[in-house]
Amino acid sequence: MATDDLITDTIAAVSTPPGRGGIGIVRLSGPKAAVIAAQLVRLRQPLEHARARLADVLDEADTGVDAGRIDEAVVTFFAAPRSYTAEDLVEIAAHGSPVVLELLLGRALALGARLAEPGEFTQRAFLAGRLDLTQAEAVRDLIDAQTLTQARQAASQMGGALSRRVRPVKQALVELIALLEAGIDFAEDDVDVTPAAEITRRIGELTPPLLALEASFARGRLVHDGLTLAIVGRPNAGKSSLFNCLVKRDRAIVTATPGTTRDTVTERISLEGIPLELVDTAGLREASEEVEQLGIARSREAMADAALVVVVLDATERLNDEERKLLTAVEGRPAVVAVNKSDLLGTLTESGWLPQECNGIPALATSALTGEGITALRERIVALATGGAAAEPGMLTSLRHQQAITATLAALSDAAQANAANIPHEMILLDLYRGLASLDSLTGQTTPDDILNLIFSTFCIGK
Repeated sequence: MATDDLITDTIAAVSTPPGRGGIGIVRLSGPKAAVIAAQLVRLRQPLEHARARLADVLDEADTGVDAGRIDEAVVTFFAAPRSYTAEDLVEIAAHGSPVVLELLLGRALALGARLAEPGEFTQRAFLAGRLDLTQAEAVRDLIDAQTLTQARQAASQMGGALSRRVRPVKQALVELIALLEAGIDFAEDDVDVTPAAEITRRIGELTPPLLALEASFARGRLVHDGLTLAIVGRPNAGKSSLFNCLVKRDRAIVTATPGTTRDTVTERISLEGIPLELVDTAGLREASEEVEQLGIARSREAMADAALVVVVLDATERLNDEERKLLTAVEGRPAVVAVNKSDLLGTLTESGWLPQECNGIPALATSALTGEGITALRERIVALATGGAAAEPGMLTSLRHQQAITATLAALSDAAQANAANIPHEMILLDLYRGLASLDSLTGQTTPDDILNLIFSTFCIGK
């Protein structure tokens, strides 16, 4: 979308999802928003900033008293710059009939508005300085949130949590750059050149908060994207029963007959706010039937693709060769062994078939029937997923964020090495400016237009 158009165009879009609903909203933003809105409906009172006004949606583009009314709407006007986009903005809330909404939108376009592109309302808010780029991206994340934790994280970002973590580091970096620039520009005016030790100290103070921010990506990425967990094991070990326990409903078919699951069964859940896609797989064994062979092949594919693996063993059966191969295959990967049917063993003893680990993989006694060990299994899955990283405000949630912080750290490291080698300050400044540019790209001050367009094109139309 052309930046010049954003200054003069009035844009319009249906801001509610497609389909029928109780309420549907047509949104307009730009210098002619109020003028166009007043011609779309018959207002019962003049528009006033931040006040809702009743209006009639007319059957024809005629605001006369005798014109036919097909709907009643609530029109809210927000005057520039006190609106989401910092422009005049009008929201017309009618009943959620697609016919009525399309009628309003069509008339708005006929009156001179332009159809908004995906994310254009939020892009205007960003270009007007109402939001920085991390806050704008959080708007999209909030709309896309599938768990309450994702919504909370997005709301925190919208409130500027990440920006607040970056701001003091950026300010300190700017101060260091200014100090070196002054030393270069006014060296002949008795301004002291900054000592190498002072540069080292200041760079050293910048690094820890950036490292902490970079480390937050481990958890932030999981909250944002989630991951896949495969439940694998021999037939009739209780994989589907454990799957249902984790899902908390009877999602997979469970019978006493081995080999009930012939294909993968998937379900999305949230564990401590982390979105997980659980995959229940067919039992691994030598099979003669073609259908079961195909199911087992898919099981192996699911296990290979999954970020986490739960290997289910039967507490009443000794390990067989297939299970030994399975344990070897997942060795070194994020995995946990669930020794299921532990309720059938009676009193548990160290000599019973309840190992603490298998092939170096931690093992937990579980019972899908009684619920024993299910809580511990959930906790272990979360620990494997997060690597122990704790939730914190202002976490990095996207690869773009993480790359910006990593690039800043690399630039500071280069500057520190140059300083230690007594490289002239002019060269050190090149590294420091590179680090500053990376931080600016995080919040949007120096982000190229093509990257901005790519980011906002992922938004829904009307937002």
